[in-house]
Amino acid sequence: MVKVNENYLKLEKNYLFINIAKKVNAYKAAHPEADIIRMGIGDVTLPICKAAVDAMKKGADEMGVKETFKGYEDSGAGYDFLREAVSGYYKSFGVDVPADDIRINDGAKADCGNIVDIFGDDNTILITDPAYPVYVDSNRMSGRKVIFADSDESNGFAAMPDENVKADIIYLCSPNNPTGSAYTKAQLKEWVDYANKNGSVIIYDAAYEAFITEDDIPRSIYAIEGAKTCAIEMCSLSKTAGFTGMRCGYTVVPEELKAKASDGSEVSLKQLWNRREGSKFNGVSYPVQCAAAAVFTPEGQQQIKVNIEYYQNNAKTIAAALDELGIKYTGGKNSPYIWLKCPNGMGSWEFFDLLLEKANVVGTPGAGFGKNGEGWFRLTSFGDKDRTVEAMERLKKILA
Repeated sequence: MVKVNENYLKLEKNYLFINIAKKVNAYKAAHPEADIIRMGIGDVTLPICKAAVDAMKKGADEMGVKETFKGYEDSGAGYDFLREAVSGYYKSFGVDVPADDIRINDGAKADCGNIVDIFGDDNTILITDPAYPVYVDSNRMSGRKVIFADSDESNGFAAMPDENVKADIIYLCSPNNPTGSAYTKAQLKEWVDYANKNGSVIIYDAAYEAFITEDDIPRSIYAIEGAKTCAIEMCSLSKTAGFTGMRCGYTVVPEELKAKASDGSEVSLKQLWNRREGSKFNGVSYPVQCAAAAVFTPEGQQQIKVNIEYYQNNAKTIAAALDELGIKYTGGKNSPYIWLKCPNGMGSWEFFDLLLEKANVVGTPGAGFGKNGEGWFRLTSFGDKDRTVEAMERLKKILA
């Protein structure tokens, strides 16, 4: 008789955003007249920039001509033109990442979960809490031991390493999803030093680096001395360039990053990751990679900057409303997310229900991101400008 992976039975029955969708759909069915404004899921609303669209069309046209048709990409790591473009993008903010250390993927979420394939199941995983659910779920699916570092109001939702706690793999996200907090250079240096001292590997999610506005917040962990011997970095075009429906991102595994096998021999994690991807992933389509490369051109960068500023202005609108109401929050400044403290001591799902029923606004309950998320709530700035203004007017009306 077939046996299931019983680690899945230990997970929540549904993914967080499925539970939210069920609640919203039930309310909508009961109140079809309701004008619901969705500020929960972190999906963009502005279209892909013209430079990317034009490049994708050109790539699709090339696929229809025998002389320029593309089948499997030889290395499986992504076309050289895109990896070189990503490498050049790193150089634009002062970080040296060779193209050969970069692999193109179909978005950061998949690689954040898949990267653990190259590590043993007996590793201890340290995750800052609150956390993006994929970090926790992908490791619990494999039965790994998961421990947490508390990110809470007392430390500005920026957990720091504890020398009394030993972890093999560490997940960090900066700017953070869901809290919007971001590590300074000095704080990241502490994590890098901890990892190198303990032989740990940091899985660094930089999906929101394009939203950083402050000079002391690194755009990449490789801006920190010593990071290439302890860190794997993942980034995505989903939020920076509107690729949520296109699916493209990249993972960096430095040549310098090594680990020890059980026989004491030194193993290249880059080689292991390449081997894993060669067996389980056939790469991102050629037209999508063409579009992604266009994002890193001067024209593409200028166009996505306009979109990012649009979302940043939405974040300012949300922040201004919360300031007016006297509600504590983090995020918004270096992140598209606003992480607010639920008013009047309300629980996060309680506040979700209040906001849905009294204001017809949907957000994300902090409890869905971990125990330190209880009592907090995430709003996204990825919506329409006018709808964001309207949502904040409704919020102020019910909370004033």
